[in-house]
Amino acid sequence: MLYKNKYTIIVLLIFFCIPACLAGQSLRLSENKRFLVESDGEPFFWLGDTAWELFHRLDREMARYYLQNRADLGFTVIQAVVLAEENGLNDPNPYGEVPLFHHDPAQPNEAYFEHVDYIITLAYELGMYVAVLPTWGDKWNLKWGQGPEMFTPENARIFGEFLGNRYRDYPNIIWVVGGDRPIEEPVHREIVIAMAEGLRNGDGGTHLISFHPMGGEGSAEYFHNEEWLDFNMRQTGHTKAFTDRYEVVRSDYKREPIKPVIDSEPIYEDHPIDFRREERGHSISADVRRPLYWNLFGGGFGHTYGHHSVWQMWEPGRRAVNHPLMPWYEAIYQPGAAQMQYGRRLMESRPFLTRIPDDTILVPHPVASSVVPGAGEYRYTATRDTDGTYAMVYVPVGRDFEIRMDMITGSEIIAWWYNPRNGETERIGTFPNTGTQRFTPPAPGENLDWILVLDDASANYPPPGEVYNP
Repeated sequence: MLYKNKYTIIVLLIFFCIPACLAGQSLRLSENKRFLVESDGEPFFWLGDTAWELFHRLDREMARYYLQNRADLGFTVIQAVVLAEENGLNDPNPYGEVPLFHHDPAQPNEAYFEHVDYIITLAYELGMYVAVLPTWGDKWNLKWGQGPEMFTPENARIFGEFLGNRYRDYPNIIWVVGGDRPIEEPVHREIVIAMAEGLRNGDGGTHLISFHPMGGEGSAEYFHNEEWLDFNMRQTGHTKAFTDRYEVVRSDYKREPIKPVIDSEPIYEDHPIDFRREERGHSISADVRRPLYWNLFGGGFGHTYGHHSVWQMWEPGRRAVNHPLMPWYEAIYQPGAAQMQYGRRLMESRPFLTRIPDDTILVPHPVASSVVPGAGEYRYTATRDTDGTYAMVYVPVGRDFEIRMDMITGSEIIAWWYNPRNGETERIGTFPNTGTQRFTPPAPGENLDWILVLDDASANYPPPGEVYNP
């Protein structure tokens, strides 16, 4: 009884503190519609982690342990689901509570949502946003999974309004409708739109909204012209067959009207590749680093990482999905998670809101005559700022390549190697801004990727990865 009373007191303190303690504006779009910015206009780097089962499976102590780890590693967004995939309607949370009474979206269980409140507030205290999915997609399209299908356009709107109103004053919320399912019937589209409109009616437009698609698809394919869709999400999925998938973020980047785009679910670390464990094994850290830079350099405003044990918060004794290799509380220390912060540091060490994708800085291979050297898992890609004061090239393997130096302004160019595995920087030297220049990565190797950074010497930028103060 004392424990429950203590919990109730904590929840009441959080509830009544919300208007005062969490006051402030949420994220918004940048002026050029390519990025997200804070209320004061400062660039916001979305470094996300998929913790889909966070609300459903972790108690308060373990939630704090997990969130503190992600905050320490520089993550800025946690992606989690209210009505979770893993039998989230029937299996109670650690306090014995289910989210709805009688599977009815119009009958939410207050005790369950007090726990959700608590976790979102913890994230806020640690400086992180929560991308909240109201429901996993099996509750409106049982293409696979546990379901049951229970949403209609009518009750989806009711549930959306309930959530929007409840979290109106939480500034660290980002809404994400959908949930890994395709739009296959007219009613599916109606349900998703009703949910989004309910959220917007409930919170008065306080928070951004996007759509999480199934693997290999994007929100733009279904909802790009909807006014409620503030930015596009892609799910490139759990594959290494990147022949086409590195282009999809860039294809959304080129759409009209302009909307920011992000890959919100690429291949997870330690995931069975293509879901074919016996044939292809599990992914490694190199497999999750490549999409990070392909997507960022291709026009993404941020990136989401995931681990196969962490998304499902798996631990011994719990149902396992697709052969996780370790408990979630060990998996949070896998190398790929820590390496994500080096991508964020790199992007934040140069002007952020003027960055564009541009592979024309790469000299085509003289034999293959391809637009860029490499292909598939070995594809090079580049980004620069619109003023030409810097450029970056992602080099997925240790092979020579050539660069057009005239893509950078200024008479002299400083070149650096940035190591995406540990964030270390090596100054290569200063070069005249003429012709082309061949670069050789510091070490060869199929899984040893590098980033070449070229700066206009007169810009006086710090070494890549260090704090940039314009």
